[in-house]
Amino acid sequence: MLIVNMEYVPGYEIREVLGEVHGVTARSRNVYNEGVKLISGGPNPRMIAALSRWRDDAIAQMSKMAYARGGNAVVCMRFDHRDVSAMWTEICAYGTAVFVVPARPMPGSNHDPAMEIPARGSAPVTMQVPVPSD
Repeated sequence: MLIVNMEYVPGYEIREVLGEVHGVTARSRNVYNEGVKLISGGPNPRMIAALSRWRDDAIAQMSKMAYARGGNAVVCMRFDHRDVSAMWTEICAYGTAVFVVPARPMPGSNHDPAMEIPARGSAPVTMQVPVPSD
C-alpha cells in the first residue's frame, strides 16, 4: 500500500478514485496512563515512540479501509486531532483511496518492473502495528 501526502503518486497513473478513507485512534489525555510522563513528573524517554505509534495506529486503520475498497494507494493523506472530551483526544489519518498502475515508460527510459506495487487482490503488506477491532 502506497500512502503519500501528494495528489498523485510519482511513476503511477491513478486509474480509479475509490473515495475518502480514514483511520481513528482515541487516547486518554492522562499523560501518566499513556506513558508520556513518568510518575516522578519528568518526561518519559519513550514518549516519542508512543506518539509515533498512535499515528501509526491511525495510518494502519486507514490503510485497511483503503484495501477493503479495492485500493492499492492513498493520496492526499493528512493527520488531524481534536479533543473529544476533557479526558480524550482523537487522532485521525485520512486521505483518498485510489487504484494506481505503473505509468507507461517513455521510449528509451529505464523502467524497472521490480519497483511495481502489487495488483488489486494481492495480500496487503503486514503492518507491525496492532489495530483494535470493534
